[in-house]
Amino acid sequence: MPKEWTDKQERQYEHIKDSANDRGASGKRAEEIAARTVNKERAQRGQTKGSKGSTSS
Repeated sequence: MPKEWTDKQERQYEHIKDSANDRGASGKRAEEIAARTVNKERAQRGQTKGSKGSTSS
């Protein structure tokens, strides 16, 4: 896990990864789904470098 993630984000990552594995995703695919989900939420909250936060249209 990236060092920029909070403890809550790490727990969220593990939960999403386990859920994806339960649904039949391979280990690598489950990790990718979890990481992308956590990073997407970080970007929407403006926690990533260069992110613009969420925009509602």
